[in-house]
Amino acid sequence: MSISYEDFAKLDIRIGTILAVELVEGADRLLKLSVDLGEEQPRQIISGIRESFADPQELAGKQCPFLINLEPRTIRGFESQGMILAGGEGDLFTLLHPAIVVPPGTQIH
Repeated sequence: MSISYEDFAKLDIRIGTILAVELVEGADRLLKLSVDLGEEQPRQIISGIRESFADPQELAGKQCPFLINLEPRTIRGFESQGMILAGGEGDLFTLLHPAIVVPPGTQIH
């Protein structure tokens, strides 16, 4: 399925720094991430990536791209204010990272 450049341009993808990681009680797959996106307050992102990390705390301090203009969604009672971008298929999973540390909120073009 193809999309137009105008549709792609609607996506606001920015690099965020993960500040804190919490387990979502009663959910095997979910993590609650606190993410610095260069805004006044960190954003809360709920993500189903928990099973991919033996120690989810290793995510703290990492930079990843986030889709930040996604409509907020309530997941297990928590509002998710965006989506982390990752890749994978089957048992293969990877987070995406910038090659160098960049300021939180750096826009992806």
